[in-house]
Amino acid sequence: MKDTFKHRGMRNHLAQILIDKGIADKKVLDAVREIPRHLFMDSSFEGHAYQNKAFPIAANQTISHPYTVAFQTELLQLEEGHKVLEIGTGSGYQTAILLNLKVKVYSIERQLELFKKTNIFFKKMGYRPKKLIFGDGYKGLPEQAPFDRIIVTAGAPEVPKALLSQLKVGGRLVIPIGFEEQIMTLFVRTANMEFSKTEYGSFRFVPLLENKN
Repeated sequence: MKDTFKHRGMRNHLAQILIDKGIADKKVLDAVREIPRHLFMDSSFEGHAYQNKAFPIAANQTISHPYTVAFQTELLQLEEGHKVLEIGTGSGYQTAILLNLKVKVYSIERQLELFKKTNIFFKKMGYRPKKLIFGDGYKGLPEQAPFDRIIVTAGAPEVPKALLSQLKVGGRLVIPIGFEEQIMTLFVRTANMEFSKTEYGSFRFVPLLENKN
């Protein structure tokens, strides 16, 4: 597959859909306009790539709705140079959006099939996260902590304590919490032992599995 002027036009249309749904961060919208989402999907789904839909990828996982990706990214309030931990690399689309915003991304994927596939794809496309790890997202990445931002792209029954502990004071953690349906939740570390918590709307994610590896 190639990235054409037609695809760019479709991305502009998708960005407008996200604006209409309330996404306001210009940098996030520009990233959506820039990143070729269709290349992160099976070619048979190319015609659906710029609709606000989730679609299946390898290992019984999905590529999230563009709105979900934009919403989580906007909640992070990213600044250039931020050190970001992503739990759930998946197709790599969310990772690419983060990289477009000029942050340092450390990404963990628990599905070996996806990890291998996305690793090859990133090298082919020239996407360069600081580190792509095959491992258990529940444990985070303590050797690289603390992080300015942490984003979780799978539904967890509760927030893993390891992730809270790896957040800088002033840092933000965005995670969907729940079982069949999740509540998008933002934790901000306000002091060494204190966190604020804000809940947003309902979303649906694949589950974050503990001790997978």
